This record gives sequence, C-alpha cells and structure tokens, in this order.
Amino acid sequence: MADVKDGLVAVLKAEGRVDDSEKLALSKGWDHDKLVGAIKSLLAEEQVTASSEKREGWKLTAEGEEYVKNGSPEVLVFNFVKSKGSVPNAEIDAALGPVAKIGMGTAMKNKWVSMDKATKAVTPAVDSVKDEVQEDLQKLGSLGKDKTDGLKKRKLVAPTSLTAFKVETTSNFGAEKAVADITAEMILKGTWASTNFKSFNFENASGIPCTGGHLHPLNKMKTEIRTVLMLMGFEEMKTNQWVESSFWNFDTLFQPQQHPARDAHDTFFMETPARAQDIPADYMAEVKKVHEQGGYGSTGWRYDWSEDEARKNLLRTHTTAVSARTLYQLAKDYKATGVFKPKKYFSIDRVFRNETLDATHLAEFHQVEGLIADRNIGLPHLIGTFRDFFSRMGLSKLRFKPAYNPYTEPSMEIFGFHPILKKWVEVGNSGVFRPEMIQTMGLPEDVSVIAWGIGLERVVAQQFNIRHIKDLFSAQQDVAATKKFKHAWLRRVEAEGA
Repeated sequence: MADVKDGLVAVLKAEGRVDDSEKLALSKGWDHDKLVGAIKSLLAEEQVTASSEKREGWKLTAEGEEYVKNGSPEVLVFNFVKSKGSVPNAEIDAALGPVAKIGMGTAMKNKWVSMDKATKAVTPAVDSVKDEVQEDLQKLGSLGKDKTDGLKKRKLVAPTSLTAFKVETTSNFGAEKAVADITAEMILKGTWASTNFKSFNFENASGIPCTGGHLHPLNKMKTEIRTVLMLMGFEEMKTNQWVESSFWNFDTLFQPQQHPARDAHDTFFMETPARAQDIPADYMAEVKKVHEQGGYGSTGWRYDWSEDEARKNLLRTHTTAVSARTLYQLAKDYKATGVFKPKKYFSIDRVFRNETLDATHLAEFHQVEGLIADRNIGLPHLIGTFRDFFSRMGLSKLRFKPAYNPYTEPSMEIFGFHPILKKWVEVGNSGVFRPEMIQTMGLPEDVSVIAWGIGLERVVAQQFNIRHIKDLFSAQQDVAATKKFKHAWLRRVEAEGA
C-alpha cells in the first residue's frame, strides 16, 4: 500500500486532484481497494478531501474468464465434431473433458449438432456457428439487461459493487504528518511547540447509548404497594436493620423461647456479633415477667425465661420485629404525653428464613408488613382492610383461613389464587396482636392492634403469572424478561360475586 500511496501523492502533486479513483487504478494498474486505503489515509491526515460515488456493475466469474479465453463449451463441441465429420459421443467426452457435457447439451439445444440414437454418433447439423457467448463476455460493460441476465443465469458473471472517489488536495497537503500524542521526549526537547498535532475528534465521545435501566418486577411491585398503602393512609416504618436480636424478633412478640421457629433449622443465627446490647432493661424485665408469670388476663408460658437466649443475634425472620420496635416507640410517646394517637404503619423489606427451596419458598424474600393501632377495631376491620388493599392491586380471589400465631389472637392466613399453578397459594398471615405483647409495651388497655405480613414475591408471581419464584428472584432469573414486565400502576377490581 505504501507504493500506491506514494504514487497517489505524486499524481496529486502533479494534477492537484483525482477525478475518478477507478479510472486512475485502471490506468496505473493498481488494486482499487489499496488505492481507497491510501485515499483514506490522506483523509485521516487532513491532506485531502474526498467525495464518494457507489457504482453497481458486473464482473466475470472464473468460469466466465475461461470462456473468454478458450470459447464457450457449445462452440468447442461444434468445432470438434465439425473437424471429425462424425464422432462417437464418448470420444467427445474424452477429448474435451468436463466442458463436453455442458457444450453437448447447449449445442443440441441450438440444433448445431445431431446424434444418431442407435449408434450414438454425433454429426454437425450446420456449416458454421458464431460464438456469441464469448463475444458478450468480452463486451460485458455494454450489454443490455436481457443478455446480462442470461449470462448471470449460466453463472458466467456476478454482480459487483465499487465505491469510486473524487479527491482534491487541501491546504495541509504536503505538510508534515500530524502527530496523535505528545511524548516525554517532545517535552524535554521543547519540540512539542512546533509539532503538528492531530485535532481531537469528539464526534463519538458520548459512547454507545445505554440500553439498560429496566426496573425489576419486585421494585415495580414495591412501588405500587407503597403507593397503595400511602393512599390508604399508612406511613412507612424504618426497616434498615437486617440483623436483629431474638428479643425484638421473638420475645417481645410473646413467642416462647422453646418455640420451633427459634430453632437453627428455621432461623439464621449470627456468629459475630453474637449478642445484642441495646435492649431497654425496664422493658426486658416486663417481657420476662409476662413470659414467666403472665398478666393482662394471661397465665404466661410458665417457664424460666433466659436473657442469654433473648440477646442472641439473628437475621430477622419477619418484619414484625420492625413493628414491635415501632409500637414500643408509640407506647413511649403515649407515656410521655398521656395522649394516644391512632396510627397506621407499613414496611416493605427483606427477611431471612432457613427454608427448603421450592416453587413458592426462598431462604430470603421480601415481606410487606402492616398494622393499625386504634380503639374498637378487630378481625372484621382486618378483613375489610385486606379486601380494600388487594382490590387496589387488582386481585379479587381471596380466601381467609383460621390460623395460630403465638403473638396474635385471633389469627388467620390469607390465600390468593395462582393463575398458572391453578391452586390457592398462601400470600400472608395476619391477626390481632395479643394484650401480652402490646400492653407490656405500655399501650392503653382499650387499644387494639391489627397486623399482617404478606410475601412480596408471591404477590408478584400472581400479578405477573410467574410459575416458579426462583424465576423471579435468583440466579435463574431471565434478566432480559424484565423488559417485558408491565410497569406498576393502580387499578381496582370488583370483588367476587359483587
């Protein structure tokens, strides 16, 4: 390419321009692709400007070039037969080789030769023929469409595309080659001041446009649920404490220390730090008393309550620990002011359980927790709250089933119908907090607290028709599929049978 570039520079010095790179390449015997490379090199150095023109045409194939040199197969067959007068077909094959079969067929079709069916002898049928195929190939550039299509059909020509350039010199032509980078040597010697540097190209400085940024279905649903609950008058609790003490996670909820949920088979306990230090001493004494001796109409659990067990740290198993801390603060405010203010709270955050993984269970998942603290409320208000909440979420197929929780009485489970699994799936648990829990904190005796916890992943699976929960929240998730999930919005449906 260096020789071609030097030749191009010589032409430009002599004439100042190149009107047609294709013609120049033909006249100089240069490869046009190498000439284009030389032009682009001078363009990069800003020594020339160029305009391009795309040209469509035809070129000979290897078979076409052979026909130009030796003649078409049909003419070769005719000439051989003419020279022999009469010749067996096998002798033609032996003499002409591979072209004999092609040429024999075309010569027979043109009625230039004839064959005796009995003896297979071939004789000429005309006195002379003209090799029009060879002539057409020799003047390919001036042929009409019909003849060109005929040659293309015989695979003697192929389409070609060429971009020709018109080149003109600039004021930088012949100047010293521009340098891309400054070097330490230039700085030491001071030559950088007189060096011709390339100008910066900021045309593509912004890079490739980002195609990401799609929200995960869990984040979409969290946004929707948060908006729904705020419209229902709830305020959000602080949930920034994944590591919790057994006291706030279990004991303050009036859950006995022998309960199976507190086993290592169901809970992830912390090795470091192993013990909690921030438990209020007076409140811990009240919790110990109600566990051992009872109170507020209860006989308690009748066992020796262990402070060491209560101080064990763990990954919280439910966000009810957050609710317990919030209600304790609400009770402190009541003690300080003597005025109880009804409250509606919610939280959405991650919890951890030592679960066996299946289509509806994970070892870590998100829980939506809600509670209402007020006078004269109970289970009917809880069911009504659920129907209102889920209708805003677009779900109407709900069922409620009596259940047992150590810290709520009465208690009930919430089930929703899964459209893919075609069965009822538990989506949450709920109930009315027991007096042993809320009155130990110091809330008024006539105040009740209704509360619930809902598995966010299960709601998302129902809303987005996801069969297996690991398709949503694990390494098996198809990240590309998140682009197809609908964005969160609010909608209301009529209840079943309404």
